[in-house]
Amino acid sequence: MSATTAAPVSTSVRRHRTSLLIGAGALLAVVVAALLGSGAGSATPFDPDNAGADGARALARVLADQGIDVEVARSAAELERVPVDASTTVVVVNPFELGESTADRLREHAADAATLVVVGAGPGVADEWGSLGGGARVSLTPGREADCDDPVFAGLALETDTATVYPGDGCFDGREGAVTARPDSGLLLFGAEEALTNDQVLRADNAAVALRLLGQSPRLVWYVPDAADRLGDDRASLGSLLPRWVVPGLVLAFFAALALALWRGRRFGPLATEPLPVVVRAVETTRSLGRLYRRSGDRQHAAQALRRASRARCAERLRIGSAASPETVVREVARRTGHPLPAVRALLDPAADVPSTDHDLIALAHDLAELEEEVRTP
Repeated sequence: MSATTAAPVSTSVRRHRTSLLIGAGALLAVVVAALLGSGAGSATPFDPDNAGADGARALARVLADQGIDVEVARSAAELERVPVDASTTVVVVNPFELGESTADRLREHAADAATLVVVGAGPGVADEWGSLGGGARVSLTPGREADCDDPVFAGLALETDTATVYPGDGCFDGREGAVTARPDSGLLLFGAEEALTNDQVLRADNAAVALRLLGQSPRLVWYVPDAADRLGDDRASLGSLLPRWVVPGLVLAFFAALALALWRGRRFGPLATEPLPVVVRAVETTRSLGRLYRRSGDRQHAAQALRRASRARCAERLRIGSAASPETVVREVARRTGHPLPAVRALLDPAADVPSTDHDLIALAHDLAELEEEVRTP
């Protein structure tokens, strides 16, 4: 019985052997990829363990091959555990991730370092590091010569797709500003962060610039800040990402626009009266309004107009004044004509029933006309 059962199973295995081999191969490939991928490193831009186009693994490997001791810190806590002395260069990338407290902690910890290099400090961030008004983005294609006295960059050319420039004297200077700035002793702002990446490190003299920039000391601490390092009141806001001159500039623009409006705005003088080009008789206006009311089917509006006009004429005839209330007019008309008060109220009161058909509306107009005639000739 067992031999009979095993025969179909072995036949099924032979029949689907190719499919099983393909499935096993695919599973093996997934396992290998997962094992290899777990050691692929970081995906953070400018991270020395990032092998992607925006990473800096190539530069970090070359620095290590040149005998530079490269240590990576990916949080403020890790950075504070790394000792820093005069033989150490500290470089921080992605400085927009730094909050005010994190930047203060970094400055305090790197106070004894030979050089603190801040890479890619853009608008707002550059102000925090002492380069007021810095952070404009420009293109460095084609390359730009150093053209400065700094021996670190002398004789080199830099070429990147974009870079941040800072006001004042510095290397790789142009009309918009310089790529480097030294706002304080021991502090260097370097705006061409793309020169450190695996994708652009081989363009022009980018490799030599990066090696001279980060290889000045036998030891390099590479700090990749984390947004989680910020304290509760250090969260990034729109104001922290903008240069300090933006708010005063907006205020100045507002007052300039206000002054322009007062200067060029149109003045309206007193109303000017002029005669109508044609004379429109009152009966034509009345008929036109009637046709409009009829076309729109607004019997309530038409009935209110008829009653209001009739009350006004009756009040004038009875000499009770145009400001008399509808109830006063109704009582005086009933007294003058001798009609019952409810009957007069049904004709003149603004809260009386609204005619439901055009025929009822015409009947209302006829009754009002007769009532006015009786008021005139009691």
